[in-house]
Amino acid sequence: MLTRVIDETTQFGFVTEGVSPHNSRTIMVADLRSLLAGVPNAETIEDYRQAIVQDNILLKPTVSSRLKVFRHLRELYALKPTTLIFRGLRDLWEDDAQAQPMLALLCASVRDHILKLSNSIILTTSEGTIVTPEIFSSLINETFPARYSNRSAESMGRNLASSWQQSGHLKGKLTKVRVRAESHSTSVAYALWLGWLEGVRGENLFETAWAQLLDTPKHILHEKAQLASQKGWMEYRHAGNVTEITFRHLMRKVEENVE
Repeated sequence: MLTRVIDETTQFGFVTEGVSPHNSRTIMVADLRSLLAGVPNAETIEDYRQAIVQDNILLKPTVSSRLKVFRHLRELYALKPTTLIFRGLRDLWEDDAQAQPMLALLCASVRDHILKLSNSIILTTSEGTIVTPEIFSSLINETFPARYSNRSAESMGRNLASSWQQSGHLKGKLTKVRVRAESHSTSVAYALWLGWLEGVRGENLFETAWAQLLDTPKHILHEKAQLASQKGWMEYRHAGNVTEITFRHLMRKVEENVE
């Protein structure tokens, strides 16, 4: 049963292993924003590649740096319109600019196992607590002993801290402190959808790690889920102890097979 679920989520765009982009990059929210704003009607991944590498839409100084940025954005977000989790991200992206950092964080966590691993630090750290890059580096070394050099683990620690700052979970430049991130109806819909894709249903969707990253009390999540339903991003019905949630729009079929 577990193998079947993993196989299905991989088809949707989930990644469970591989090289982490955080070895040299963050979740790159600014670059993602510029790319999606500059290529609003991309039909293939090649459209994004051309915009980055040939048209230099992200204003990188060299072809080599453009190729690297394209590779890392592809690793983090797929950039393939037929990959379901990216298509869903793209559907929701323009609805609310304030939700974009959280949407990026959620999608990148699906694609990057090191970023997903670091979720545990964020979820168990209370507001006002200092979070250092070394905390992330230590977690990486403890989880993967001897896999990464100290230099690599330290680099990933710094990049992870920056990513969580971009998403709104940390605040500060030299010293980063855990703060409450902002959730919006679109990011709530996306987080609930990720849990739904993993096979979670009903009220349990509000208990997944994705939902917890929204940093929002459950009753407020219900309110924002209702708002997302009114916008057409999902179907939400809640009565008593029964919650029914479906995603007809995000799960719609496309002409090509969704990957």
